[in-house]
Amino acid sequence: MLEFERKRVARAIAVPTDDKKVKEALREHGHPICLFGEDAGDRRTRLRYILSKMRMERNRKEGGAEMLELEEDQEDEGEQEEEAEEEFYTEGTQDLLEARRDIAAFSLVQAKNRLDRQRRECTEPLSEIRSRRQELIKVLESHTNVGSQVGDDRPLSRAIFSPNSQQLLTASWSGLIKLWDLPGCQLVRTFRGHTDRVGGISFHPQATLGLGDEVADFASGAADCNIYLWSLSRETPIGKLEGHASRVVHVDHHSSGRYLGSASYDGSWRLWDVARETELLLQEGHSREVFALRFQCDGALVATAGLDGVGRVWDMRSGRSVMSLEGHAKEIYALDWSPNGYQVATGSADNTVKIFDLRRLCPLYQIPAHKSMVTDVRFFHAQRPGPSLPKDSDGDGETQSMLCDGQYLASASNDGLINVWTSGDWKLQKSLAGHVGKVMGVDIAHDGSYIASAGYDRTFKLWGPDDIY
Repeated sequence: MLEFERKRVARAIAVPTDDKKVKEALREHGHPICLFGEDAGDRRTRLRYILSKMRMERNRKEGGAEMLELEEDQEDEGEQEEEAEEEFYTEGTQDLLEARRDIAAFSLVQAKNRLDRQRRECTEPLSEIRSRRQELIKVLESHTNVGSQVGDDRPLSRAIFSPNSQQLLTASWSGLIKLWDLPGCQLVRTFRGHTDRVGGISFHPQATLGLGDEVADFASGAADCNIYLWSLSRETPIGKLEGHASRVVHVDHHSSGRYLGSASYDGSWRLWDVARETELLLQEGHSREVFALRFQCDGALVATAGLDGVGRVWDMRSGRSVMSLEGHAKEIYALDWSPNGYQVATGSADNTVKIFDLRRLCPLYQIPAHKSMVTDVRFFHAQRPGPSLPKDSDGDGETQSMLCDGQYLASASNDGLINVWTSGDWKLQKSLAGHVGKVMGVDIAHDGSYIASAGYDRTFKLWGPDDIY
């Protein structure tokens, strides 16, 4: 019981994220500033533990009713501190101001286009939409393993499709990133630069679609605390983003391609200017490590989540936290935005996937998704018609692709399964089994042709309709 009480007290203690301040606090309390094999995140956790033990000891000495009264005061103070932290602002730089203005102008255009598309969808006859949805369900139910390849000597952490859906990028715990052609799964290039586990990779939205040589095609983040920028034509990095004090778990490109977001074990997420290779924003707001980050399709919002079991939605134009994604019993390891722009899916160690609705500012649905922790979730983000998606009556694949946009999502788990769910009713349409052990990541090709998964068994697999060839 004392340990539970200590953990409760520890959660109310504000610990600095600046590693220099953490070391100063440890020195002040007579503890070593660094232990063997300890990184910045471990030091921060150790400081929180030390402060909580000191506070518990002080409470026991004061004893009885005074202790209870003090704990109540501390709870109130902790709540006040948390409220104060929510209202805490730091003056940004001129570069950040210009970036916010740029993001606002970009997102308004994107939002208008999205709303126009949704209005056009509303004009489609209901009977035709139902028919196409049934065809989509038949396609999903026919998915099977159509390709498998050993990706590395160590477990694979991520597998993502290129924007043109013709190549696959995989990341490994060995620090290597590899590019594969599809559907043959032949190795095209190996990218070397990271010295530790690669956790996040992200393609520039226009990579493989005519992006110029002067812009990096993709970015990666790893446990070596570095973020590298890469060109598909070179095996070594062409740029480097430094600043995180601990493991970088996830990276994601803004819809405009000009900015990059990163989530880290140092308890912060950051915004970077890709062209200038500079940090624009260091944002705190989570009480523990930040594990997942995704930008909304319009580019106006970004969602983050982490090991505190809470997600947050941030307005990129103002910097405010506009919604808290609460309800999971354990850590959140994955999240993704629906292409409709107002729904967010989160995957947690409590084995569930939750759907949050920004219009209602509350959870919309909870999916009992797996028998073990959910490691990744991904909506289908349509970009162009694909061979596996059903066509409309006129053979116009673009219309069908638009109607299928966001109509299903895939979830990966440590139970070894990739589950495919239809949106709206959130029903399970297909369970894809084939990995030996944990599935670390999942992605859906933008043309709907394949689902890709990365496994702890060191393989990546392609899943598609049995008649795709």
